[in-house]
Amino acid sequence: MNKVILMGRLTRDPEVRYSAGDNSMAIARYTLAVDRRFGRRDGEATADFIGCVAFGRSAEFAEKYFRQGLKVVVTGRIQTGSYTNRDGQKVYTTDVVVEDQEFAESKAASAEHGVMPAASPVSRPSAPAPSQASAGDGFMNIPDGIDEELPFN
Repeated sequence: MNKVILMGRLTRDPEVRYSAGDNSMAIARYTLAVDRRFGRRDGEATADFIGCVAFGRSAEFAEKYFRQGLKVVVTGRIQTGSYTNRDGQKVYTTDVVVEDQEFAESKAASAEHGVMPAASPVSRPSAPAPSQASAGDGFMNIPDGIDEELPFN
């Protein structure tokens, strides 16, 4: 079984490219800084920096909503590979292929960490502003009419 669950913060905005051809597909790459359970002897925290790659709708979701500093949970599988670089040296790679990704904190908490909201695309009509839940639990209601944009059903 090859299953990975990570929780960490994005080290920078996702890098998104589109495959060539008639049926182009979005491919998003981003790195998560995942805190280690135990820090250094001097008490300073340490982290692992883990490369993740998402495809298709997951990649489009990451492009639209993920920003540097945002805390997310990623579920996926480890995939290794290799390629020969321009200098003729063989380079080995290890990435987490994303199967599921979701926010790990509320919008308010991510704002405290300096995460700026994603800019809305110009070509799409803007959705009505979501109303905050009456309980004040930090979650928002999903506006009507955006079901087709959500990466899950």
